[in-house]
Amino acid sequence: MRFFVVCPGGLETVLATELRQIAERPEVKAQGAWVLDPTPTSPTGGVGLAGPLSAAMALNLHSRIASRVLLQMAESTYRQEDDLYRLAHGLAWEEWFTHKQTLRVDVTAHRSPLKSLNFATLKIKDAIVDRLREVSGDRPSIDTAFPDVRVQAHLTATHVSIYLDTSGEALFKRGWRDEKGDAPLKENLAAGILALTGWQPKQPLFDPMCGSGTFLIEAAQIAMGIPSGAIRAGLYDEAGKETTHSRLAYRPLVTSVHGFGFLRLKPFLVGAEQKKWQALKDAVLAEILERRKAFPDAQSLGISGSDINEKLVSMTKSNWQRAQLPGLPVVRQVDALAAKPPAIASSSGGVDALPALALLNPPYGQRLGIKGGRGDDRDSDQSRYDDEGYADDADPYSHNIETGRQSAKRSSRESLKRLQAEEEIDPAFLEFMKQFGQHLKDAFGGWHVFILTADMALPGQLRIKESRRTPLFNGPLECRLFRFEMRSRSERLESAGKPI
Repeated sequence: MRFFVVCPGGLETVLATELRQIAERPEVKAQGAWVLDPTPTSPTGGVGLAGPLSAAMALNLHSRIASRVLLQMAESTYRQEDDLYRLAHGLAWEEWFTHKQTLRVDVTAHRSPLKSLNFATLKIKDAIVDRLREVSGDRPSIDTAFPDVRVQAHLTATHVSIYLDTSGEALFKRGWRDEKGDAPLKENLAAGILALTGWQPKQPLFDPMCGSGTFLIEAAQIAMGIPSGAIRAGLYDEAGKETTHSRLAYRPLVTSVHGFGFLRLKPFLVGAEQKKWQALKDAVLAEILERRKAFPDAQSLGISGSDINEKLVSMTKSNWQRAQLPGLPVVRQVDALAAKPPAIASSSGGVDALPALALLNPPYGQRLGIKGGRGDDRDSDQSRYDDEGYADDADPYSHNIETGRQSAKRSSRESLKRLQAEEEIDPAFLEFMKQFGQHLKDAFGGWHVFILTADMALPGQLRIKESRRTPLFNGPLECRLFRFEMRSRSERLESAGKPI
């Protein structure tokens, strides 16, 4: 079987590393070998691989960085829409789902010669519907909101690839978040950023602008061996624990009741595949129980944060508990200008002499709660950005596609750039960033600080020279992950030629 594992642009390298790690898990190797495509050297939107059918189960359960796991059904050359119809009509869709299930079809393209992707989508949908009607005597209904089955097609200048989406709802929707709208930072992007920083469990991690706790919770689940798909796989239900879900936690479908897309596809429902699925879950449950011995409480994780907004601090605590993490997180309400390195970092000394890490995704400009209490704007504004052309399960090739929505996306990017330009000249914002940069120098000597921002001028505003910048995409926002290596006070005095 051929798969394409979708990820946010810029995370292809760390995704490839993660996929190799998943493939090497003993319970995964026992179900068949995987062959990964060469690691992309430029943004491609994902990584391809070949493996057994059960690879879809392991990928959806374990991959923290993936957005979707697509199973390739066909690939062929094409010239016109009728070619798409013939290819889709020739596939045995009846072997994968029935006419009683609802369907959604999405088409993305890069340099396609076709004039209308809406028409291309219609032709592929008609082909699937016609095929099932010919076989069963009835046709499936279309549901663009909550479909049972999703079909994805991608067009290049000469070739079309047709996929079945084995994920269902986008994989960044873990099921533990309790807030309206989309997160300001999607969970899989947060996990990818953690991988880029090189963070390891037991290495001190601090987020002084933690918002609703995405970085903290992703890191804690990594340390605890809790896979990203734990809630959707029903792991806690199987462990005898009652898992509660807020009615606002994304959508009610992101629970063990609806789970992953592959759980609604015929080949995954046969006895042999169900046994493989259970074996994957049993291995995870055993690992979680073992990790709990090393991390009996939140303090033992070495993960902490703070935020100026009391509402967001409370939200972090709620999300932490729904993510099945121990106790309550080490978070408190405090202005970032007053945030100090946590005691757990001072006492632990890091892992193998690795430096403590500060990792943050600050709200930008006027959305920054400089004097207190506007942190909740960060959530509402980001949700608005996503609604302006980037749905929460945006196209897998969103960084380079040319679709009928391109004008809306371009308009969204341009409006965001205008907003950034306005915010960059806000004197209060500039003064805050100057003070925050000095605070980092004074209080976080010896730390490595990573900041994700869409503001390319951030190092100058902080008055700190970055040691590395990594291009990333946070929805419609082109961002940079800046790394700053904070020198200790003695090092700064020594370099200035002053007595220590």
